[in-house]
Amino acid sequence: MPSRVEQFAAAVARQPENELFRFSLAQAYVAEGRFAEAVPHFEFCVSAKADWMMPRVLLGKAFVQLGRRTDAQTMLENALRLAVAQRHEEPERELRAALADLR
Repeated sequence: MPSRVEQFAAAVARQPENELFRFSLAQAYVAEGRFAEAVPHFEFCVSAKADWMMPRVLLGKAFVQLGRRTDAQTMLENALRLAVAQRHEEPERELRAALADLR
């Protein structure tokens, strides 16, 4: 049976413009600790939808894992603005804490 990465990589190969497949592939990479491989797929999702908060949250966290603190801070601040605007209280709290840890 193929792994989640293999399943979603195949889906992305069939439909490279499908942001949901890209998001799922990025999450599968993160689940395996493969943060660098997740980044371009999260970046694709961020570019695809200006108001999609979760790829920004997860991309920021991936940047933290990769030691890319400046990129992480920028992305998490972007996600925080969306969380506030969309009234997502739990992600807002989580993002504020993550940003405090970066400072």
